[in-house]
Amino acid sequence: MESTTYKILLFMKRRPGMSVESFREYYEERHAPLCLQGGSTMSRYVRRYLEPQPHPETGSWELPPFDVITELWFDDEQAFRGTLGHLTSTVMPEVITNDEAHLFDRSSFRIATVVECESDLGVVRDA
Repeated sequence: MESTTYKILLFMKRRPGMSVESFREYYEERHAPLCLQGGSTMSRYVRRYLEPQPHPETGSWELPPFDVITELWFDDEQAFRGTLGHLTSTVMPEVITNDEAHLFDRSSFRIATVVECESDLGVVRDA
């Protein structure tokens, strides 16, 4: 049996002059809890912090264009579409945007969506 998950991906860069450690700490200790205060229709809220690795052939290393990929997961398509509409067409609450000014380079924000269909591998293995 397959399940469907709807995701909003937010690609974001830390504000100039902020260390990676300070960025991650602030996001986890202050910003993420703030974002959850208003209640949510999300089924998961995941932050994936990027840790660049050297190129396997050249050994070169470059800073990625983003420091975090935030995933907003939804099991319900209507909740997913409502949140996406809010994120892409309205101004966020002032308490959120004020806090983001301490954390992000807002000009770097990018948004993408994903409809993820996952197969139950247990069914395939048991067949």
